[in-house]
Amino acid sequence: MTKILLVEDDKSIVINLTEFLNSEGFEVYNVSGQNDALEIIKTESFDLVLLDVSLSDGNGFVVCRAIKSDLNIPVIFLTASDDEYSTVTGFELGADDYISKPFRPRELVLRIKNILRLTNTKSSVVALGDVTVDTIKGTATKNGKDLYLSALEYRLLLVFLNNRGIVLSRTQLLEAIWDIAGEFVNDNTLTVYIKRLREKIEKNPQSPEIITTVRGLGYKVDE
Repeated sequence: MTKILLVEDDKSIVINLTEFLNSEGFEVYNVSGQNDALEIIKTESFDLVLLDVSLSDGNGFVVCRAIKSDLNIPVIFLTASDDEYSTVTGFELGADDYISKPFRPRELVLRIKNILRLTNTKSSVVALGDVTVDTIKGTATKNGKDLYLSALEYRLLLVFLNNRGIVLSRTQLLEAIWDIAGEFVNDNTLTVYIKRLREKIEKNPQSPEIITTVRGLGYKVDE
């Protein structure tokens, strides 16, 4: 059974989320503070950590840094919907994904499953049609040839991989890749990078089959 550590100090979220994740087949442990989280990861092994940014006695950034320094455990940050700083900082510390509060439990489960699939060392190589992504080596190839993706293009591709089956709005994509290249990414720039990425990975960029457009909502990569 997949063991998840939930680090969250909102009791209502803890109760409801634990009950839901248990019903989905996950085994959930929970702590409310930074110190308790740092202690439990020393004595227990987990498959994934759900980590709130604001904790009762500190913050999730310290916990994430400790996890990524010593352990190979995927981390999903739980952030306030308007907290852009936390999102960017979380990715800089090595977080694998984030989800904004309030969130839909079923969307969170999809993200958890995607992250576990991507970070499992036995399945670190992910196929998208003719494209192969090695999430450990950080490479992307098409028919065996390196795609030479830029940092932003690769980050954008990872965001889609981490959220397979989920429609991502342009705002969500902007938040996910903002400042990854040391510069501001605006809406027009996002359009350019999606176009460039499609030109490299799609058989026919004019009729994309991997990154599809969901009219009026955003973009999606199917499971």
